Amino acid sequence: MESEQLFHRGYYRNSYNSITSASSDEELLDGAGVIMDFQTSEDDNLLDGDTVVGTHYTMTNGGSINSSTHLLDLLDEPIPGVGTYDDFHTIDWVREKCKDRERHRRINSKKKESAWEMTKSLYDAWSGWLVVTLTGLASGALAGLIDIAADWMTDLKEGVCLSALWYNHEQCCWGSNETTFEERDKCPQWKTWAELIIGQAEGPGSYIMNYIMYIFWALSFAFLAVSLVKVFAPYACGSGIPEIKTILSGFIIRGYLGKWTLMIKTITLVLAVASGLSLGKEGPLVHVACCCGNIFSYLFPKYSTNEAKKREVLSAASAAGVSVAFGAPIGGVLFSLEEVSYYFPLKTLWRSFFAALVAAFVLRSINPFGNSRLVLFYVEYHTPWYLFELFPFILLGVFGGLWGAFFIRANIAWCRRRKSTRFGKYPVLEVIIVAAITAVIAFPNPYTRLNTSELIKELFTDCGPLESSSLCDYRNDMNASKIVDDIPDRPAGIGVYSAIWQLCLALIFKIIMTVFTFGIKVPSGLFIPSMLAYYHHDWFIFKEWCEVGADCITPGLYAMVGAAACLGGVTRMTVSLVVIVFELTGGLEYIVPLMAAVMTSKWVGDAFGREGIYEAHIRLNGYPFLDAKEEFTHTTLAADVMRPRRNDPPLAVLTQDNMTVDDIENMINETSYNGFPVIMSKESQRLVGFALRRDLTIAIESARKKQEGIVGSSRVCFAQHTPSLPAESPRPLKLRSILDMSPFTVTDHTPMEIVVDIFRKLGLRQCLVTHNGRLLGIITKKDILRHMAQTANQDPASIMFN
Repeated sequence: MESEQLFHRGYYRNSYNSITSASSDEELLDGAGVIMDFQTSEDDNLLDGDTVVGTHYTMTNGGSINSSTHLLDLLDEPIPGVGTYDDFHTIDWVREKCKDRERHRRINSKKKESAWEMTKSLYDAWSGWLVVTLTGLASGALAGLIDIAADWMTDLKEGVCLSALWYNHEQCCWGSNETTFEERDKCPQWKTWAELIIGQAEGPGSYIMNYIMYIFWALSFAFLAVSLVKVFAPYACGSGIPEIKTILSGFIIRGYLGKWTLMIKTITLVLAVASGLSLGKEGPLVHVACCCGNIFSYLFPKYSTNEAKKREVLSAASAAGVSVAFGAPIGGVLFSLEEVSYYFPLKTLWRSFFAALVAAFVLRSINPFGNSRLVLFYVEYHTPWYLFELFPFILLGVFGGLWGAFFIRANIAWCRRRKSTRFGKYPVLEVIIVAAITAVIAFPNPYTRLNTSELIKELFTDCGPLESSSLCDYRNDMNASKIVDDIPDRPAGIGVYSAIWQLCLALIFKIIMTVFTFGIKVPSGLFIPSMLAYYHHDWFIFKEWCEVGADCITPGLYAMVGAAACLGGVTRMTVSLVVIVFELTGGLEYIVPLMAAVMTSKWVGDAFGREGIYEAHIRLNGYPFLDAKEEFTHTTLAADVMRPRRNDPPLAVLTQDNMTVDDIENMINETSYNGFPVIMSKESQRLVGFALRRDLTIAIESARKKQEGIVGSSRVCFAQHTPSLPAESPRPLKLRSILDMSPFTVTDHTPMEIVVDIFRKLGLRQCLVTHNGRLLGIITKKDILRHMAQTANQDPASIMFN
């Protein structure tokens, strides 16, 4: 797909004119029992014997034919429904690209006929920009709503503002004249639950009552979140990024980006964050933005009828999601390019940039945090870094890589255990248990009790004269001649040591709980918990390296670099992560420390396994995803991977003019294959094309209804010219229009390294294997995934479609 010439294959186009999607991704999941069951709908299972007969169908590349055939087939009436996709199947990128080219040519040929056609042409040209504008507007608005609601509900666990119930703790005390510098968060308008219930603001009774109410609200929010997900939208759970990566690679998951999923994900994300679980809202915001992009794409026929074009909108939407999650529009575009997108042409780059811009502008206009920033933890550092600090920055990268490798292995092991044991059958109970443990342990520690974004802000912010945090509790020598805000030479107070001890405990707590939290059945992001993984750095280590009185060590900078290293170790992102953190801090001079730490974390993490957390979850769920980053270096040939194998039954094939309608229907009913190669004759085995089970079924049913004389004994003809038949023979059925006349083929001696590269770059679903023009077998996407698993000493049956 990197070259337009790869798609210019002269496909038969008239049959595409009336193609409509069999069902849209907007279709709702109404019942509580809707689950993703890949066991009976294996994608690309064109010649596999373990699927349910007649259950699911796929489509393949559009047929490339010569000019005379094209003119002949234009006389045939297009068959409605041919060329659509079923759930849990992969789209045909090449055919979708050709559909879009034919649509574009048709519009250009008509635009000079009238003013109305010219208007339609302009509308079609601008529809791409319009859909990403709407996506950006909706993403920014929903992100602002989620931020405001999550902050309010997080503070609701501790108390309530009597003067205005919709104010959070900070907003409640803004207008108060009775706050002090040390206790700026205490004001008469804000009442804790202990004050409201037992009338005590201090003492053991007050502490116990606040403790009980904190646990009560945390469990209530968690229970409500998991219940809404289970009943209304099972796809709203988790981060969503592994599934979005799979969808952008061409896989169909109906309902995953629908209206119900969007609504429930938005509501439950607020509840999950407010419950205090060790998760972030940044990952799910990408899912929310992609839901917006999918829904708006159905307003424009250019995208609603073309799955490949729709994925361009989803790539732009994922950029908008990261833009509002981190306040990093450029980082969002790079995230879409580096991490989630499978096909990213230059036009999509521009539209992703524009969607991220619009989303960031809307969120800035809403100003959910009241600080005129896009995120709560935006900070600015002005102190330069020194060359000797590269060594601790690299050490942070090593720590981040080790943490990432540990987290991926531990989390995948727990998720696999959840799938294989009875514990996974009780998702509500699991969420309640995790939420209860989190709340009970988090309340006594002020740093674990904080909202994750507030904690990040606390740790990233440098100490100054206006900071009242315990981390800034330095002793002030009134007799000294130095200025008041010159902190480096001051001795640390008892608050600093106490805060470091509490942060060490919080680090251990967050490491353990994040492993068990990521993957439970509520919206759970990964970004923020990873950013908490190294904030206990003792900045006094390098004190002897600095000149007396020089402010050369920036504690918040080490927290930021450590956070980036840990997130890089978990996700294996590089360029996009550096740009996201750079946009967060606004410090251009810290690019080199960030690059050093992130690259080191990736190298260290790759030493233990090349998969990031999202790729690991894709493999755990058995999605048919060919990772473009993964290298294939084995010296096998196409003949070693193709089917049928030596002991398998022979390949099920159709002949171009020797079979009847009954013969084809019997073959469809007696086999579970989703497609059949068409050959000239059983003797020659010369390849003619490829016909899909779904298209055959639809075409035969349509012919029986609309064409007179089509009966079971009617001859089916895939050839250009109908063979001569006896006068008393029933009318033949011509199905050349549904035949793919140019299926992708390789010889049996083609190295698998090249075959894998073809599948990745062209988005193929199957490829036929020939020898001197004679058909030998077939290779599907699943065959390649199985073979790659075998070469990695893994059991392919255990990882495919669990």
